[in-house]
Amino acid sequence: MSDKWKVRDNAEPYFVTFAVNGWIDVFTRNLYRNIFCESIAYCQEHKGLELYAWVLMTNHVHMIIGSAGERAISDIVRDLKKYTSVHIVRAVIANDQESRKEWMLQIFGQSATDSAKHDKFLFWQEQYHPIQLSDATIFKQKMDYIHDNPVRAGFVSEPEHYLYSSAIDFCGGKGLLRLEPV
Repeated sequence: MSDKWKVRDNAEPYFVTFAVNGWIDVFTRNLYRNIFCESIAYCQEHKGLELYAWVLMTNHVHMIIGSAGERAISDIVRDLKKYTSVHIVRAVIANDQESRKEWMLQIFGQSATDSAKHDKFLFWQEQYHPIQLSDATIFKQKMDYIHDNPVRAGFVSEPEHYLYSSAIDFCGGKGLLRLEPV
């Protein structure tokens, strides 16, 4: 990762994005989306992940995150990506109803052979481009960008109608994941 894309201050929130290798639309299935959401909840409970806003799209995720404890944001993201990678690939392999199984595993396998750090499969693209959000205006811009993603994709007409997002939490409802106060 270049010097430009590093977490420099773990006391600040960061906008992060990570994408599935090959931009494969893995998160069209609830099984895989649920693995991701359960992993976020685990990281919140056990690793000090602070979640301020999020959206899980079909092939990528945007989040505003921070660290509540001694763990560095980069370590939390590394652990989250590693865990979800292993468990989602296992779920793909075990899913007899997955019509795209061979194709997805071929892409994840090829991505791993192109990587010095991975043996069999590489689910996520390696970078996540953290952007420090020390300014309230930029924080709000990134949060709006996150919540508008499903609208721009044509999935919903209003951000709060998309289930795999924190937008509903900002409209008086309760979303799938616990958020930190903004």
